[in-house]
Parts: sequence; structure tokens; C-alpha cells
Amino acid sequence: MNNYTFDELNVGMTESFKVLITEAMLDAFKGITGDVNPLHNDEEFAKAKGHPGRVAYGMLTASFLSTLAGVYIPGERSLIQQVETKFAKPVYIGDELTVTGEITELVESVQRLELKVTITNQDGKKVLRGTMGILVV
Repeated sequence: MNNYTFDELNVGMTESFKVLITEAMLDAFKGITGDVNPLHNDEEFAKAKGHPGRVAYGMLTASFLSTLAGVYIPGERSLIQQVETKFAKPVYIGDELTVTGEITELVESVQRLELKVTITNQDGKKVLRGTMGILVV
């Protein structure tokens, strides 16, 4: 876990990590949220809708932004204030995602950073893009 102070951060700084999407993740997300939509839970239903298998929850994919901020940039001093995302492509069980954040702005007066975020799959295709506003506490 990183522990960057505000003074150690700079515009253009990036951090990233990889995560493999598993069936257990989808099942756990269903258990936590109660979202039983068959697109995420029934392989045959998803295939009938033109997908190769169960589609991962968009919010499961977006949840890795919490890891990006809380573990990587800035790390343990992170307090997320704002998240804006766009889901560009579906994510499936077995996809290996790369979660990346790049600092685009630092606001010294309130010790806040703006982070451009992207999540790409193993084929280099963006599945999520967005921004985050994070206080460094």
C-alpha cells in the first residue's frame, strides 16, 4: 500500500494494477447487492442476448477504482470525494483488467487531486473511463 503525501504527488504521475475477473467475484457481488439480473447470473440468458457468457456487473468493474485510490494513488491517505465513470465495453469472467490512474490536477489549497482513470481488458480495449476527485488527508 502506498502512503503518498500531497507534496510527493505531481501532475502526470501514474499508478496501475491488474485484476482477473472471476465467477466468485460476480457471485459475491450478487450476494452483497442483491442484484439478480440474469445478464450477470445466467450464462444461457447472457448468450441469448449476444454475449459470450455472463456479463460482469459494471459497478463491480468500477469498484476497483476504490482500490486504485485507497491502495495505489495516493494510497492510505485517500478520501474519495467524487467519481464519474463511463462504461465503454462489457467485461466478462476471465477478463484480466488493468486499472490505471493518472494525476491531471493538484489543488494545493485543499490538498485534492484529480485523477483520470481507465480500465482496459487483456486486449487493450477500454472498458471504463472516467475521473476521480480525491482528498489527501
